[in-house]
Amino acid sequence: MARPDDQTQATVWDQARIDRAAEFVWRAHRDRRPFENIPPDIAPGTIDQAYDVQEAFHRRMIPTAGAIAGLKIATTTKVMQQLVGIDHPCGGAIFASRILASPASLGLADFIHLMAECELAVRLGRDLADGGAISREQAMAATAGVAPAFELVEDRHAVHRETKATSLIADNAWNAGIVHGAWCRFDPAVAIADIEGVLTVDGAERGRGRLDDPFGALAWVAMLAVRRKRPLRAGMVVITGSIVPTFPLAAGGEVRFRLDPWGETRMRLA
Repeated sequence: MARPDDQTQATVWDQARIDRAAEFVWRAHRDRRPFENIPPDIAPGTIDQAYDVQEAFHRRMIPTAGAIAGLKIATTTKVMQQLVGIDHPCGGAIFASRILASPASLGLADFIHLMAECELAVRLGRDLADGGAISREQAMAATAGVAPAFELVEDRHAVHRETKATSLIADNAWNAGIVHGAWCRFDPAVAIADIEGVLTVDGAERGRGRLDDPFGALAWVAMLAVRRKRPLRAGMVVITGSIVPTFPLAAGGEVRFRLDPWGETRMRLA
């Protein structure tokens, strides 16, 4: 089982090393290279160090991808956590240019190995920047709108069983954007556990699943953002974890995800 890098912790962790690791990740994206764990001599040795690298990578991406407009949550399932050797979710950023409204058309040639997940997207109506604990109830109260969404997952042909959690986090948790449906007002009285999402490809059902605890997930990532001193602000978008298992995308298909009572999102692949 993969674990955070087992390098000696006596090695100095400073801005120069953070920048070297971030450059490794950024150049891999720029050059369209398959995913690799960060080399041990510059790799982060802890989860906090991995977020240091992720944030330095963000600074290199913002000039072309746009400002950070939201966050994603990754490794929400026990299976994925065990695979990368952690016991908790992790987070990544969503860049402004990569938030797409449904219906969207995507060219697979623009990606290396694109997959997707079906999720509930949340748009905030107010900041979640409290210095104390952020509860599920506070997360719900801060939600202005919800929508079905696809997360675009670009793992660049990663070998998942060999992927280190620290390298996954540093690589922005493989987020390549989202495609969201129309925003709907969120009614806290809705019975979340009763809501089921259905995935179809060219009209044929390919999967379905129920919401688990999206606002618990929102509260978790909001707390992560506060700890990292980059709190969630009004207007930001958060995707709250996969409802249907990750699935591959193929050219020529129309993919739809319906999440009643909040409508659907759809995209076509070329």
